[in-house]
Amino acid sequence: MSGLDDVIAAETRLSEVDGLNGRLVICGHNLDALAGQKSFEAMLTLLLPDLLSTSEKAVRAELAQARLQAFRAVARLDRDLVSLSVTEGLRALMARLPDGEDKSVAMLQVAAPAVFVPALIRAKAGQEPVPPDAGRGHAADMLAMLTGDQPSEERINALDTYLVTVSDHGLNASTFTARVVASTRAGYASAVLAALGALKGPLHGGAPGPVLDMLDAVATPDNATAWLAGEISCGERLMGFGHRIYRARDPRADALKAALNRLGAAGGMDAGRLALAEAVEREALAALRAAKPDRVLETNVEFFTALLLEALGFPRDAFTGVFAAGRVGGWIAHAREQIETGRLIRPQSRYVGPKAA
Repeated sequence: MSGLDDVIAAETRLSEVDGLNGRLVICGHNLDALAGQKSFEAMLTLLLPDLLSTSEKAVRAELAQARLQAFRAVARLDRDLVSLSVTEGLRALMARLPDGEDKSVAMLQVAAPAVFVPALIRAKAGQEPVPPDAGRGHAADMLAMLTGDQPSEERINALDTYLVTVSDHGLNASTFTARVVASTRAGYASAVLAALGALKGPLHGGAPGPVLDMLDAVATPDNATAWLAGEISCGERLMGFGHRIYRARDPRADALKAALNRLGAAGGMDAGRLALAEAVEREALAALRAAKPDRVLETNVEFFTALLLEALGFPRDAFTGVFAAGRVGGWIAHAREQIETGRLIRPQSRYVGPKAA
């Protein structure tokens, strides 16, 4: 009970995580019918049907205007803020946005991470931020604000696939935090800010970067078996494997691996890097099954997230912020769903301290 395992804390129409069968359903659609098939804007029409237009084109235009509004906060970047990590800088910038429960606040919250993360990355590299372009789609504009160049269709589709894949995933730590805060009627901005605080922790959303550290350490496919065996014998965790909920392969891992294959060399995917990752995955799964036969430790979303975001040009210390740019749609949808219940979340605790005299 200490982790609230198996406790039903909410009823939701947003997503179902079937950990036993390795299946993720979002708004009535299997993930494989969404990832690589729909844009982030189309995903928002599913997550927020009672708030947004059902037209993908209309949502694209509204989200573009929200990005332009968010960019105004970038003008107030200061040295102290830029010296923070990307995640902490994102949190600080998000805290400057207006709060409330209306549509304009919700759209601004959804749009802002895609603006703030590239601006922070560029500022930390000594570069000027690139303003949004209302003529672009959300994923395309996020990439353009990162590099200053018009991204290829392969790269746009890859980022869209990622944002859709991570948009919602049941009652995880950050989403539950967002619902708790929303239940107090504090506003969407407060709910998202609290969710960002939960996301910063290394046990939730913090592992994609270390996946790349692992690949760097292995260096070549020939080294994979020995290096992984050494880590397991020392009791070290292999990053990108195992999940609290899934007792089968994480379906998001397959969605992102497919996105990597579609990205290909034309989109910037290094074939040697992908071959190394596939060798590490293959050897890691075999080693984990041999060393821990009583546990199910399959590839999770973080393994291929790391490769995809690296190929798209995001530095590894920004991966949590890019994740937030996708998950914020789910946070707002859950916050809205919780507000509609009209019920404050207030669980009970069991006192185990000393008895009063």
